[in-house]
Amino acid sequence: MTTTAEWADADSPLEAFPGNPSGSRVGYGRVSTKGQLLDRQIAALEAAHCVRIFTDKKSGKNAEREELWKCLDYLRPGDTLVVPSLDRLGRSIQDLISIVSGLRKRGIGFQSLHESLDTTTPGGRLVFHVFAALAEFIRELIVQGTHEGLAAARARGERIGRPPAMTEEQVRHARALLTDPESTITSIAKLLGVSRTTLYKYVPELSVGRDSLVPGATRAELPAPR
Repeated sequence: MTTTAEWADADSPLEAFPGNPSGSRVGYGRVSTKGQLLDRQIAALEAAHCVRIFTDKKSGKNAEREELWKCLDYLRPGDTLVVPSLDRLGRSIQDLISIVSGLRKRGIGFQSLHESLDTTTPGGRLVFHVFAALAEFIRELIVQGTHEGLAAARARGERIGRPPAMTEEQVRHARALLTDPESTITSIAKLLGVSRTTLYKYVPELSVGRDSLVPGATRAELPAPR
């Protein structure tokens, strides 16, 4: 995620980018499902004098927004990317900041029609600077809350992480079954609903042979592990 420091990149939050847009205005629109229409978005982008418009019919959560990537690749320094609204471009505020930050580094402007944001103006530039700071603040709150929650859970003696693949009762049952030479390791694992690898992990004695699980038995009296 782009941090406030990276966003500022040693320049003023009031410094518009690009300072003198001289290129083309390129539009991008998106709807979430095939049943939705792009007509309104296209009309708004055409009214904003976009010389070329790219559109996707995909959910904002879908990373494979092919037309968006084509659009970003098409843009050149001095151009301005125009979208009907901010939610048509980014899946989240972090995603939005990342995309617009990438445009800024390439000398490309950004404009959102619905929110009246335009990075080629000082006001629009300042708004995105605030957005970047807010995104970083939210991320830090989430990280802090997660750490505090984990610490509280550990203090209560709760187990952190994924539950074990085998319970203590299953391990005891596996050891008992393994003393029967007629039971194969594969059949025992299947009975307990685990893999052979998991069985070897939770019954480490198996690594030296099943005879270690049978009191008084010798290696010669028992079949090899199957």
